[in-house]
Amino acid sequence: MIDLTLLMAIALVICVLLYVVLDGFDLGIGMLFPLLRDATQREEAIASIAPLWDGNETWLVAGGMTLFAAFPAAFAVILPALYMPLGFMLTALVVRGVAFEFRERALDAGRRFWDQAFHWGSSVAALSQGLALGTLVQGIPVTNGEYAGGDFDWLTPFSLLTAFALAVGYVLLGACWLMMRTSSAARLYARRVAIAAGGVLGIMMCLVGLWMAAVEAPLANRGWFNAAMLAWLPLLAAILLGLLTLLVRAAVRDQPVAPFVYAASLFGVAFLGLVAAVWPFIVPYAMTFDDAAAADNSLGFLIVAYLVLLPMVGLFAWNQFHTFRGRVRRDDTEPYA
Repeated sequence: MIDLTLLMAIALVICVLLYVVLDGFDLGIGMLFPLLRDATQREEAIASIAPLWDGNETWLVAGGMTLFAAFPAAFAVILPALYMPLGFMLTALVVRGVAFEFRERALDAGRRFWDQAFHWGSSVAALSQGLALGTLVQGIPVTNGEYAGGDFDWLTPFSLLTAFALAVGYVLLGACWLMMRTSSAARLYARRVAIAAGGVLGIMMCLVGLWMAAVEAPLANRGWFNAAMLAWLPLLAAILLGLLTLLVRAAVRDQPVAPFVYAASLFGVAFLGLVAAVWPFIVPYAMTFDDAAAADNSLGFLIVAYLVLLPMVGLFAWNQFHTFRGRVRRDDTEPYA
């Protein structure tokens, strides 16, 4: 018999992972934006993501709809627990999208304003996602299927640490993307950022992992501390360290494509390791995927729809990246007339 809940859980994991990797690099570019030294570098950075950034956010919508439709009980708990960080994130994404479009039509003073809006919208969105991630990992209190915590349970030292760690990871993705897609001064600057961000991310990943292992009480008898996870933990740490080392070495050697491949792989392995650490909980550590799942007939309908829609969205995304592959050309950086 087909496990419908497991299939929808896999679909949710895929949507979230694709969003984190694909929108992560353009959020990272937004965070780097004011540090690019001149207008030419900034226009190169914008041109490298202009055909892609809004399509990348499709996976956020897909993930949110999967959570709402397939796991409504979890949606009803997670949303009130994360109202504020999710509200900050969505507002920031709107500001960022408006700034992206308006800066093309603005004069010099107006463009500086929209450049700052693009930067801060990207930064707040990234930090908000990190706060939400930290809140989920540290556990959400649930009583009788309802959120039982306070309005500011999402704001803790651990969630702040994960917020900054995720933001550094996005900066790394953005820098690696610029190394692959831009030329001249922008690429050389991105190379230096990638090397520095790789080192900082390695330290922050160690801090997050140690905090999860030593401080977070709900993980004591599950997650990182269960026997199965302990057996795989050294291998997971070795893979992450190896990918980070390869990434920094490729950046030092000024390889154009390899750093981004390693950065995306790093995010993928870390995300899947985190999923394994909290499995089978969708609301750590109170509600499993089975507890939160919708009725089987609803899941069956969703799976049929996803078998059609997800490949279509994936094909569209692949076509975008394939069509706009290669380095940014000079005429791609010209503002609209």
